[in-house]
Amino acid sequence: MSKAILTLKDAKIYQRDHLVLSEVSFQLHSGDLIYLIGKTGSGKSSLLKTLYGDLTLQEGVGEVVGYDLNHLKERDIPFLRRGIGVVFQDFQLLSDRSIQKNLQFVLKATGWEDKTKLESRIHDVLEQVGMQHKAYKMPHELSGGEQQRVAIARALLNEPDLIIADEPTGNLDPETSREIMQVLKGIQKKGKAIFMATHDYSIINDFPSKMIRCESGSITQLETVTI
Repeated sequence: MSKAILTLKDAKIYQRDHLVLSEVSFQLHSGDLIYLIGKTGSGKSSLLKTLYGDLTLQEGVGEVVGYDLNHLKERDIPFLRRGIGVVFQDFQLLSDRSIQKNLQFVLKATGWEDKTKLESRIHDVLEQVGMQHKAYKMPHELSGGEQQRVAIARALLNEPDLIIADEPTGNLDPETSREIMQVLKGIQKKGKAIFMATHDYSIINDFPSKMIRCESGSITQLETVTI
């Protein structure tokens, strides 16, 4: 049986002192893709931020990639985040350096020192997302879809068990969105767990999987929808 990568039980999600979600219980296993849906302001972003240590889990039980969210110390957060790859809607690439140097920056910041291994890892992740020939381009020279592929490559650098994708197709046209989903599905097939917030129901229709809906201060788990 695949191992649990993420477990929340009776969790309460707070934004500062404001209770956003209560009774949050679910698991995500290796090889799972679960969509996180819900209206703007329903608590999706707060839930995601809690998972990668940006918000504190104040009540309930939470474990992500082996880290206990209830007793997470400040010094543990960088190590937690090495086990999680985060993909944002707006790419968040550093505009003043090439794609190669964007990825070098992340690896060096997370302790990689061997130049040969570092260059090899960058080539591997860019190849996974079909961007190995664009390593020396600047971000502004790439299309939105290409920038998002690079952002996914960046998320894969430290071989995380979990990919958190926050509206990864939100700034992309429908055709490019499908291409990005094909990339994410390929990553899922290699055993990574993917937790993806989205408003794009055409993506859910085309790539059906389990869903969690944030609504009225709690979550509802929905089984696989096939259309």
